[in-house]
Amino acid sequence: MSTAVWPPIAPAQLEKEQAASQARELEWLLVQLRETLQSLKAGLEECAALLAPSENGSTLVLSSVRSESLKGLVTRAGTRIVKGNVKLRLSTLPPPRGSPTYDIAISSAPAAPTLVIQQLTAVRTSINTALDVIDVTTWAGDAKDANYIAGQIQLLHDNIQEARQALKGWSDVQLRWWEHPADEKIFDPPLPSNVSFHLFVFDAALLLEIRTLEVQNPDEVHSGFGFRDRLAMALGGARLPIHDETDRTFTYKGQEVRVKEKIRVESQDPALISAMAKLNALDHSVALSRKALNIVMGKED
Repeated sequence: MSTAVWPPIAPAQLEKEQAASQARELEWLLVQLRETLQSLKAGLEECAALLAPSENGSTLVLSSVRSESLKGLVTRAGTRIVKGNVKLRLSTLPPPRGSPTYDIAISSAPAAPTLVIQQLTAVRTSINTALDVIDVTTWAGDAKDANYIAGQIQLLHDNIQEARQALKGWSDVQLRWWEHPADEKIFDPPLPSNVSFHLFVFDAALLLEIRTLEVQNPDEVHSGFGFRDRLAMALGGARLPIHDETDRTFTYKGQEVRVKEKIRVESQDPALISAMAKLNALDHSVALSRKALNIVMGKED
């Protein structure tokens, strides 16, 4: 199907009319984008509120599936874990005498370091930057300059995507457990040197990984397990639990270590899930606005 102008006009006049029509369409779209930016700002402010510290925080349950290996609670206030107590029943971590479990608790001492979830810090930073982009675009820039608006929307889109990726987990800000160990002074009593406590975000859920570690001797690096384990098995002892890091070694706090036992527990955080859903919707809205502006500007077919 095709369209034609009737009565016919000269090609030069037709080209002039087309340019004028496109200019009017671009002017209309720039006006509409002002309203779109305000809607995006409201959505981003809702996301920021979901990640902001609240008076009581969000208390989340941690529980291993079909076992008593790990049970506990943590309280998240914004990007920080302000309270927490985890009870462990691991074959490689004997409990203190007289206790059925090995307990790990977040210290409440005023001078204790804070347990910060770096991914959530990155999400909040990206959201705040996106809000700044909207304010600059609205109040300081030339709202009639299509190239300027296109650049600002691109910048806005980049920040929203960075926030999504950090919250989803596939991001450079997701720290690897052996490279960024938690400060043992965060806990009361301090975390033992042979225990790794790794808390992070994946798919908008809070994940806790506990590992018991053993320093690897140079002559055992390629053996798969240490001499003591082989001796224990030869004497009829129980084999160590199998996990996905059994045959790997890591450099942890300057030493080569292997993971004797590992447990991973996931806790769904309603606020993070809601923030992720809003960021997905905002990302889609900005992508549509970018596409529409590029088409009218002749940058995309």
